[in-house]
Amino acid sequence: MPVLFDYLESELATFDQKPFCPLDSAVLSQACLIDGAGVVPMVPSEPDHAFARLGVLLAGRSPSARFADLMRTERFATMFVGLVPGDLKRCLFLLASSPRYRDLELCHYRSVFDEASHTQFCAMAFVWRDEFAYVGFRGTDASFTGWREDLDMAYKPRVRSQDLACSYLEEVADLLPSRLHVGGHSKGGNLALFAALSCSDRVRARIERIWCHDAPGFLPGTFTDEDYVRLGGRVHRTVPQDSIVGMMLDCPIEPRVVESRASGILQHDVFSWEVDGDDFRYRDGLGDMSAVLHDVAAEWLASVDDERLERIMEAVSKAVVASGARDAREILEGREQSLRRVVEVAHKLDPDSRDLLGQAIGDIANLVAKRLGRDVAAAVLKLWE
Repeated sequence: MPVLFDYLESELATFDQKPFCPLDSAVLSQACLIDGAGVVPMVPSEPDHAFARLGVLLAGRSPSARFADLMRTERFATMFVGLVPGDLKRCLFLLASSPRYRDLELCHYRSVFDEASHTQFCAMAFVWRDEFAYVGFRGTDASFTGWREDLDMAYKPRVRSQDLACSYLEEVADLLPSRLHVGGHSKGGNLALFAALSCSDRVRARIERIWCHDAPGFLPGTFTDEDYVRLGGRVHRTVPQDSIVGMMLDCPIEPRVVESRASGILQHDVFSWEVDGDDFRYRDGLGDMSAVLHDVAAEWLASVDDERLERIMEAVSKAVVASGARDAREILEGREQSLRRVVEVAHKLDPDSRDLLGQAIGDIANLVAKRLGRDVAAAVLKLWE
């Protein structure tokens, strides 16, 4: 079966000829992982915002760039910030040459990166003429700061990137065509949904679709059923059959399950998702392991108070940083060897951190034993040996 790259290489119709579809959202969610700083025009500063809005009204559009403008070899070493930089590079070449994507206007780039507050945020808009705009939010990059922010989402009702997403959507909406799509992959999908749930009624009414590709949910109680009702069924949520990231935390919106060529956590990569015409290739339901992992994570998180959970996440972060890896990509590419290094370092942390991690592994293993048996639980405990 073909995958997303096949769609990128073969789809020749423009958006005037064929409407925006789930595959387009998945493609643009990955384009958000291409560093556009210094090329894609930024969001106008507060004093200039009114003039920028007037310019849009008079000229019909904001200052913008094209994908071709990002094709600068001297930037390639640091331009592709995701976990699969080679795939992102290939994606950029195809976007710049595709008659469907090459004339999209890229604008309103905003990036915030702050280690102290564990903030990794980036967003930009992709505009098709005066017809519509896709407001895309970047998922987690390869930095430890980005991954630490993900850990914070396990115990904080909201993290800074979520507030930034809402304010960004409110700020750029007046500078974009009336029809809006809002989306992202992984944390980017979470930010898109958070922004749509939290923004003003005026902006929300302009959103045609919210796209969440294998995105985690929220802590219980963050939003009410009435909040989701206001979205009026406009959320398109997709996860691969053995989803891990997309089944974390709570989201009441039933996902559509996509077939993936990959296995395990590698299914998180949307470039591995199979396509069928102008849509993904769907299956009837999630794999058994995905559902079990969701239940184990939910039960464990519910059993740990926020103060203790924060200390556990801080201990995990200490071990990862102390492992010597430069970023999350090194750990994931190293697979078992890198994980073993992190565990070795964790055993050498201060006694409080070491005990917290050991207890957490034991508690998770007990939950796994109830659902998957003692053999699987023993494998989890072996990680800590």
